[in-house]
Amino acid sequence: MRFLFFCVVSSLLAGSVLAQSAQYTTIGAVVRMDPQLDKLIAPGTVIEVVGSGFAHLEGPVWAKDSSYLLVNDTKAQITYSWSPTKGTTKFLEHSGYTGRLPYGEEPGANGMSIDPQGRLVMAEHGDRRIARMPLIGHGGKETVSDAYQNKRYNSPNDVLVHTDGSIYFTDPTYGLPKKDTDPAREQPVKGVYRLPAGGRGAATLLVSDLTYPNGLALSMDEKTLFVSQSDSARPIIMAYPVLAGGLLGKGRVYFDMSKLPRLRYKEVPDGLKADQAGNLWASGPGGLLVIAPTGAGKTGKLIGRIDTGEVISNCAWGDDGSMLYIVSGTYLCRVKTNTKGHLQGKP
Repeated sequence: MRFLFFCVVSSLLAGSVLAQSAQYTTIGAVVRMDPQLDKLIAPGTVIEVVGSGFAHLEGPVWAKDSSYLLVNDTKAQITYSWSPTKGTTKFLEHSGYTGRLPYGEEPGANGMSIDPQGRLVMAEHGDRRIARMPLIGHGGKETVSDAYQNKRYNSPNDVLVHTDGSIYFTDPTYGLPKKDTDPAREQPVKGVYRLPAGGRGAATLLVSDLTYPNGLALSMDEKTLFVSQSDSARPIIMAYPVLAGGLLGKGRVYFDMSKLPRLRYKEVPDGLKADQAGNLWASGPGGLLVIAPTGAGKTGKLIGRIDTGEVISNCAWGDDGSMLYIVSGTYLCRVKTNTKGHLQGKP
């Protein structure tokens, strides 16, 4: 089957990558490791490239009330929007870092989420904070939280908003110029935190024993919080029961990636999302791993992977909830699925 190669590229620094064809170039392959995957991704499904030419993409999120995707280029410090009709255009400049001097390898914003009021919530590396801004109407960006117990965060990496408005986020050291040994580092741990509904109130440190907490995902019933640990020495996904008041119970290893072949440099657990059937779609060795629940949902098993040929950092549900958008290095891709995930924002 032939696919039209369509790519009209104007300089990203100047503003946009336009893709206005009904068909896109394809990349990589869906690797099937268990017949279960056929129910989630139909045989013959391809990986479409809907945008390219970026520096390093992260943190995609779908704005369901406006039908566009937002994505961060962490190195260029630019947030882009993408839609089938307009392609890719600049949405926000200096996202994640508002300082004057150069700051680290990836100073820009990373993970993003949308709260029940329709506001964009961002984990910002360079400014070392959780920030938010309205997507509709007027108003600029504001700081939600930038410190725990009067000590600045390391570099908030991923963030998600519960339907009750509370905010969970991870805080490794990836955004600091010298990572763990940076002289500006104030927090002794790389934690998982929670902010009360609307970000009103002090943060609570929920998890402090992970070496590099990174990606976050909530199960569809919001009873389990999944946290990926991007440590090549112990690449795992942890599962924590969400208790009353939003606190977390004792965690367990949900999936261990240490025995998987590493096809590319720097492939470790990163961003992840859950679907309505309890499957996880998680970045790791070999691409975006599709992990099905087993053992009464206590652990997961690998049933397939989406392999773009490049390191995948994160993904997000979009369109009607069945389209999976994937950020893979310099590429913005998508895959049509037969399942659905949660779309954040206003009901």
